[in-house]
Amino acid sequence: MHTGRNFLIASLALGMTLSSFKHLGPDSVLDNGFSFRKLPNTAFKVGEKLTFRAHYGLINAARITMSVDPVMQQIGTRKAFLVRTEGETLKSFDWMYKVRDKFDSYLDEESLAPLRYSMSKRENKYTASDAVIYYHEQKKLRNLKGELAMPVYTQDIASAIYYARNLDFSTAKLNQSFPVDVYMDNKVYNLQFKFIGRETLNTDIGKVRCIKLRPKLVVDRVFKDDDDMTIWVSDDKNKIPIRVESAIQVGSVKVDITAYENLKNSFDALLK
Repeated sequence: MHTGRNFLIASLALGMTLSSFKHLGPDSVLDNGFSFRKLPNTAFKVGEKLTFRAHYGLINAARITMSVDPVMQQIGTRKAFLVRTEGETLKSFDWMYKVRDKFDSYLDEESLAPLRYSMSKRENKYTASDAVIYYHEQKKLRNLKGELAMPVYTQDIASAIYYARNLDFSTAKLNQSFPVDVYMDNKVYNLQFKFIGRETLNTDIGKVRCIKLRPKLVVDRVFKDDDDMTIWVSDDKNKIPIRVESAIQVGSVKVDITAYENLKNSFDALLK
């Protein structure tokens, strides 16, 4: 009964989150001459879907999907991609640690900066939800708790990956850092991705040439150290995530790609 109640709470929280945008006020009003940056999107397109399998230690624990909605969204006067990341533990793992997480971000087509963000999170007995409207021209955001100052073009958990996929690593030097400001849990963090080399991985989809990155993490109830995660992305124009390995407070997690659909570019990093 207690588990069912928590799932209901999480479901209701998501519904409240998605309906909260209208209570946060209007979307960005560009009345001060602000002009969004122009950042070409060379990495993804509408309809893309990536599927992953997550392991906790040696146990097949969860399924994660990252997708771009097939239809472009209209947010105020701006066109936006709706990018979504969803994670849920398998039923065989729910007894140990049940996860039902969903992160949505409306990513401006021209600048690759988020315009709106919503989150619904249920991790065991912990539940949380959020909704955000970004006012980049005013360097602030408005969420369910009020207003918060932010650097212009601040990202969120859902949008940061898609933004990072458009970074140019072709001439990156070892340990070179790529800064990114990320909003999470009513705070803005000044983080970064660090280029740490290239590697070819054996995966469920075949051998893939990869760029190897190390993001700076937020140390919290999940992560012990700020450098406990390594990410491999395909070494081609798509830069799709291929593998993630991370130490957590209890044990370790490994995430591997299992399927992909509707890539923007030829999958040149996949070796025959």
